[in-house]
Amino acid sequence: MARSDKNQSPGEKAVRPIRLLIVDDSLVARSVFERIVTQDKQFQLCETLPSAAAALTYLAHNQVDIIMLDIEMPGQSGLAALPDILKQGGNARVIILSSNCEEGSAAAVEALAIGASDIMSKPGRSAFSGQFAEILIERLLRLGRQVQCQNTGESTPPMGLRSYDRRVSIACLGVGASTGGIPALGQLFSGLGQGIGVPVLLTQHLPPSFMPYFAVQLSRMTPMSVKIAEEGDVLRPDHVYIAPGEANLTCRMRVDGSVCIILDPEREPLASMPGVDPMFASMAKTFGAGAVAIVLTGMGRDGTAGAEKIAAAGGWIVAQDAETSVVWGMPGSIARAGLASAIMPPARMGAYMLSQLAKAA
Repeated sequence: MARSDKNQSPGEKAVRPIRLLIVDDSLVARSVFERIVTQDKQFQLCETLPSAAAALTYLAHNQVDIIMLDIEMPGQSGLAALPDILKQGGNARVIILSSNCEEGSAAAVEALAIGASDIMSKPGRSAFSGQFAEILIERLLRLGRQVQCQNTGESTPPMGLRSYDRRVSIACLGVGASTGGIPALGQLFSGLGQGIGVPVLLTQHLPPSFMPYFAVQLSRMTPMSVKIAEEGDVLRPDHVYIAPGEANLTCRMRVDGSVCIILDPEREPLASMPGVDPMFASMAKTFGAGAVAIVLTGMGRDGTAGAEKIAAAGGWIVAQDAETSVVWGMPGSIARAGLASAIMPPARMGAYMLSQLAKAA
């Protein structure tokens, strides 16, 4: 809850509430979302609106931190209006609220590729409270605080970078991402060009039903072959293997020296599914010093434990910087743990990887 003066430490700045705008054609949904957020004093509900057109009019004259947007609305859909909403909203983050239907999933993934920061599936009418409300509040808080940090000009703090043996050839690249990850992935893969001559393992936090559409989006971002990983797939250079939503993507070396995919459905308590940590840990065990990891924008610290294993094996890790991250949670955890050998925007990572390949050649 928002702090009152009696709970505030001397000299500590009061944190202003996170300003929210709700855009949904459903009166029921607007009412439910309003009830959820107004129970928490860390939020200021600025307005609830029934259409994308009304949202654009409102944003022309008002600033908010987060826009909660339905993408399936009559008239101009939230998806069609999203580029204008992002432009009009300035630094505001957009969180998409989509139905669980497959059509909604496709549109939601496209929205993430356009620039929406996060997505949540709308539950059934009777399930809007409880766990859904808790998760929504958590995501709104993390997105909102990130916006406030960026609005005050906070940047990546000075961090010590970890050295590594640049003579060791890269054998496998692992990429972990969550909130805001799809646009960042687009920038990363654009810089990788035709490929880097090694397999790429990718874990992006998304619901299982969204993964087929995410694979399609990713295939548009890179000339490399893209597929959702399946049990027993043999890793091939310049192929991108995506973790399915219902299992962790891991790998193991076979007796003939080839490396294959092992899908692990076991979920650690409080861990994400799919998880970045299991993927990185298996890479460290399989490829040793040839394992390289990239950690992009995302909430929490998934990837840090696995990155520690990669670092211990002699591999190296690149983290996204705070300035370009939607949420500097996952990459920030890597940086603060002293695991990053480089911290940079995803637009520079492709060229950086290619330069490291040249040095190891």
